Amino acid sequence: MGVSPIFCFSQERFSVAKLDQLHAMLAPVVEGLGYDCWGIEYLAQGKHSLLRVYIDHADGIGVEDCEKVSRQVSGVLDVEDPISAEYTLEVSSPGMDRPLFTLPQFAAWAGSQVKIKLRVPFEGRRNFQGLLKGIEEQDVVVQVDDHEFLLPIDSIDKAQVIPRFD
Repeated sequence: MGVSPIFCFSQERFSVAKLDQLHAMLAPVVEGLGYDCWGIEYLAQGKHSLLRVYIDHADGIGVEDCEKVSRQVSGVLDVEDPISAEYTLEVSSPGMDRPLFTLPQFAAWAGSQVKIKLRVPFEGRRNFQGLLKGIEEQDVVVQVDDHEFLLPIDSIDKAQVIPRFD
């Protein structure tokens, strides 16, 4: 009697080192076009993998901006070929529910409501939603109800601002 293999498919992300490599490669291209490279996400999903590059600008981002950056970034990715699997490139504005990637971004959005998901549990939980108080050294400070948590930036898998509609 044979044993059937078990396949596990997940929405795994690239390693932090791989994302850093992509950021180092693509940020100068984005910035050379006059935009801020807000962040990069990669969602591995077989043939439906997605590389998302977030761009920002003081005057806002339109479809034309995304098209312009997409053409340039696509050219660099074609030449450098840093991702061996098939993927779709998406260039986007961070939007109102903008993701947060870096300590300066967390500091700039202090006072906002945020959702944070960790790679591994901290004090028994992976999900936090509350008031972003700021940063302390390499930690993000978030207040959930009456408790403040200092979450190490390296343990954050995903963080985003919760938009306010006043």
